[in-house]
Amino acid sequence: MIKKTSIKLVWMALLISLFPMCDFAQSVNSDQWAATDALGRKVREYNQTGNKKKDKFVAMFYWTWHQGKDTTSHVRNITDIIRKYPEAMKDYYHPAWGDKNRVCYWEQPLLGYYKTTDPWVLRKHAEMLADAGVDAVFFDCTNGSLTWKDSYETMFRVWTQAQKDGVKVPHIAYMLPFGAVSNSLVSLRQLYRDVYKPGRYKNLWFYWKGKPCIMAYPDNLTDSKEDREISGFFTFRPGQPDYVNGPSRNDQWGWLEDYPQHGYVKEGNGKYEEVPVGVSQNASPETKGHCSAFNLPGSYGRSYTKRNGFDPRIDGYFYGWNFQEQWDRAFELDPELVFITGWNEYTAGQWLPKDHWTGDPFSFVDEFDWEHSRDIEPNKGWGDKGDVYYLQLIDQVRKFKGMSAPEKVSLPKSIMIGKDGEWADVLPYYKHYKGNVFHRDCRGSGNTYYKNNTGRNDIVGAKVARDSEKVYFYVETAEKLTPKTDRNWMMLFIDIDRDKNTGWNGYDFIVNRVNSKRKNVVVEKNVGDRWEWEQVSESKFAVNGNKLEIEISRKVLNLCGKALNFEFKWNDNMQENGDIMDFYVNGDTAPGGRFNFVYSE
Repeated sequence: MIKKTSIKLVWMALLISLFPMCDFAQSVNSDQWAATDALGRKVREYNQTGNKKKDKFVAMFYWTWHQGKDTTSHVRNITDIIRKYPEAMKDYYHPAWGDKNRVCYWEQPLLGYYKTTDPWVLRKHAEMLADAGVDAVFFDCTNGSLTWKDSYETMFRVWTQAQKDGVKVPHIAYMLPFGAVSNSLVSLRQLYRDVYKPGRYKNLWFYWKGKPCIMAYPDNLTDSKEDREISGFFTFRPGQPDYVNGPSRNDQWGWLEDYPQHGYVKEGNGKYEEVPVGVSQNASPETKGHCSAFNLPGSYGRSYTKRNGFDPRIDGYFYGWNFQEQWDRAFELDPELVFITGWNEYTAGQWLPKDHWTGDPFSFVDEFDWEHSRDIEPNKGWGDKGDVYYLQLIDQVRKFKGMSAPEKVSLPKSIMIGKDGEWADVLPYYKHYKGNVFHRDCRGSGNTYYKNNTGRNDIVGAKVARDSEKVYFYVETAEKLTPKTDRNWMMLFIDIDRDKNTGWNGYDFIVNRVNSKRKNVVVEKNVGDRWEWEQVSESKFAVNGNKLEIEISRKVLNLCGKALNFEFKWNDNMQENGDIMDFYVNGDTAPGGRFNFVYSE
C-alpha cells in the first residue's frame, strides 16, 4: 500500500517540476514590519487596515530606459544647475546645459545615476517594491518601437534570482505607444517573439483575467497566423494618454490623470477594473489640464490639490498632497487595480518651442524639479526626507490591500545563550532576504561609475525571547559571521518605546556600535536625539558559525515589570554613521530602509 505521505510528496514534486518559479514559499512578509517617515508619519498597521482584501492589486509605472552608450559626458542635474546658474532657465544655450544629449535629471536617485542594466540596483528595486506591496511593474515602451531589451533581460535574471531568495518580486508587463500605430505593432510582435511565445521567464509575467497583460492596442493586428496568435494570447488594456477626457473605449486603462480621475473598464457590477494614481501631473491651467511642460507656471506639482490649491510652504512638496488626493479618489472608486505613476523616470528631455511643447524658452516635459516631478524611488537631494513618498506609498497600499495579521509571540522563556536548540521553539521567526550582499561594479549614466563592496554578512532571520529578568536577541546570516572586530559589525538598533520623537530616528539603544575590550557587547543609550550614544551596559553574547545571540537585562532597557512592545532592526557594515538613508544603500539591513521588526506581547 502506498502511504499518504508518499503520495503527497509525489504531488509536491510534480507541482514544483511544472511551476519551478512560482511563489510557493514566499515567507518574507513586510506586513509584519513598522515604519515612521522623516515627517513623523507612521505607516499604518494591521489594527488600522484589517485583513487582506480579495482581488486588490497595485501596479507601478517603471522606466527601463536608463541605458545610453555615452561614457564621457557629465550628468546634468536640473536642480544643481538652477541652484548654481539661475539665469540658465532663460537661456537654452547656457553652457551649463552642455552642447549635446539634452537629457537631464531632476535629482540624483539615492542609488546614483544608475543604468537599468545594473544588477545591484535592480535587486534593490525588487526588494523595495516587494516591501511596498507592489504586484506588477509596467515598463515604459511608449516612445517609438524601443523596448529596452538589455534592461529587461538583466531584470529577468536578477528578479528571478531574487524570487528564489524569498523576494515577492512584482510581476512584469509592458506599456506600448498610445495608439494603434506602426511602432506599437513592431514592439508587440518583437515582445511576443522574444519573450512570450517561447515562454521565457513565465514566472515573472503579470496575468490579468487569465492571460498575460499588455497595455497595447490590438487594432492594427492583421489576419496573419502570428497576429491571430498574438490577438488571443494577451489581455489587452490599451493605454489612454489624456489627463482630462477619460476613456474613449471600455478596454482602456489610464496611466496618469488630473483629479478627479476616471474609472476604467466598467464591469457588470458597476465596479471598475483600474484607476490611475499619480504623484503629480505635468499639466496646468494654461493647457486646461492637458499634458504640457512641467516647467510651466502653475503646473500641478507635488504640493498641489484641486481642492486646496498649492501648499504655500517652501517645503510643501514633501507632504504628498497631490498623491494623497489621487489616492482618495481611488478609494472612492474602489477598483481592482491601482496604477501608480511612477517609480524611477527621473530624466526629462529639454525641448524648444519648435518641438511643439509649451515651455518658455524651453520645456522640461515629464520631470523638472523637486516640486514638479513624479518619482517615488528615494532620492539623494532631499537628505533624510528622500524616502517620504516611498513611505506614503506603503501606507496607502496597506490601506488599499489590507494586511496579514501579526504573528503571536511565544511564551516567556529563559535562554542559555550559546547552547544548541535553545531557540527552536521561539516564535515568531523574523525572516529576511538572502542573497542581497553581492557587490556592485557597474557603469552609470554618462561618465559615472559605481562600486559598492560593503555587502558582508547576509542577514536572513532573527528572533526575540524574554523572561522576567532579561530580553534575548538572536540573528542568523546565510554564511559564517565575519570577526566581531570588523567595523560596524552586526549592530542591533532598538526603539524601545515605538516613538520616533525619542532617540536617533526613534532608536533609543544601539548594541555593537563599539567593541568591548572584554568578551562582551556594548549596549549604548541615545543622547540628545542625534547620533550620540553613551554606554550603559556590557552584555553577554555568543557566536556560533552564522548565529549571534545577545542577552540584555530588562533593567538596562527600562523594561522591568513591563509588557514588551518595541521595534528593532539589525544592520551590518553601515558606512555613513548618523545617516538613516544608509540603511537603503550599504551593507545589509534587516528589515530594509526605515522598516523595523515589531516584538509585542
